Amino acid sequence: MSDDTTDVPVLVAGAGPVGMTTALALHARGIETTVLEADPEDRDRSGSRAIYVHGSTLRTLERIRPGLGADLVEEGLVWPTRRTLYKGKEVFNRTYDSPGGSGDIPHFTSVPQVVTEQYMLEALEEVGIDIHWGSEVVSVDSSPDGVTVETDDGREWETEHLIGADGGGSTVRKEIGANFEGDQSENAFIIADVEDKDIDDGHPDLERMFHYDAPEADGRNVLLVPFTGGWRLDIQCIDGDDPEELSSDERMREFVRDIMGEEYADKLKWVSTYHFLQVMADTFVDDHRRVLLAGEAAHLLAPFGARGMNSGIADADEAASAISVALDARTDAVARDEVELYAARREKAAEYNLGAAGQALEYLQGDDPVTVLRKEVAASMADKFETAGEWLDDAPYGPHGSPPIVSTGNY
Repeated sequence: MSDDTTDVPVLVAGAGPVGMTTALALHARGIETTVLEADPEDRDRSGSRAIYVHGSTLRTLERIRPGLGADLVEEGLVWPTRRTLYKGKEVFNRTYDSPGGSGDIPHFTSVPQVVTEQYMLEALEEVGIDIHWGSEVVSVDSSPDGVTVETDDGREWETEHLIGADGGGSTVRKEIGANFEGDQSENAFIIADVEDKDIDDGHPDLERMFHYDAPEADGRNVLLVPFTGGWRLDIQCIDGDDPEELSSDERMREFVRDIMGEEYADKLKWVSTYHFLQVMADTFVDDHRRVLLAGEAAHLLAPFGARGMNSGIADADEAASAISVALDARTDAVARDEVELYAARREKAAEYNLGAAGQALEYLQGDDPVTVLRKEVAASMADKFETAGEWLDDAPYGPHGSPPIVSTGNY
């Protein structure tokens, strides 16, 4: 090893929620690690992005860094009401007396991703985990004995294992020869943040609201979800829409005014347009079982059912567990087996999550006559049969079950 090479037991590429969770999970298992992040320390993290943190994710974070899950619960909101409308008519409305469930960790919390990341950064600093900012991975060379990583600041790193949590454009994934396979949504979607500083005072009437064919949005599907500091507004584009025109400031102010009310028209804070990708890597590990992929480096999902960040954090915890066992293994064969088990479990989970998110996506954007008829019949029966309205309320988020191979969590 040359004087310019740094030796670290485990490296993590990426300082997003998945990469930081991986580092904390490794530290909780007594493993020294360093994080390499391409962006500078003052990076721009605009937009609420992943706002729904599932209870199983909160429990994972609390386990690997006591107080972290509790901090997110304290910062977040738990909305008590689910409401769904069909072409302007209410078809489902349910309010829970205890929406957060019992105990210290609720079923979920609704908090902007930037807040989640800030608490994670503070946790890394508290335990002494180094983040090397402005250190983009440019090459990865794995062998039976370890991994050599080069970053664009000219440094070389030697490590036993590397976890690639460097996002959808992952260099780590490309360097180990893994390929993304899948497709993208037919329709574009517009996602906006609308500020509401009063929301944190605790509105008793907070609700997640889904509109099928909302008259206020000229027949487009609309989702409205509260989170700490404001509201997430999702609008599904329809055939013939120009997403760039619809997401202009003037047009979005009209949408916000018509959907949420005049008082919100000037509170638009952030807007983005997407075609959602539904893809996963054809392998989550390299040939030598020294490199593991996690989060969006391994899979990109449509957001229905909030499976993206939550499944990535599950990846992170299981990757740390696999590496812990591999480092303690007495033989290379046992170490390889443990990493292969990680790949088998998380690839199975990703397949399930892709199917679940894809089912919701197809339901929302498809014009299959049978699905359209089912929606119309369910809406017409919702007044008399609550199960019909509940089906309309549930369907846009995909199934609620867990991947069959995963014993903990929902993702």
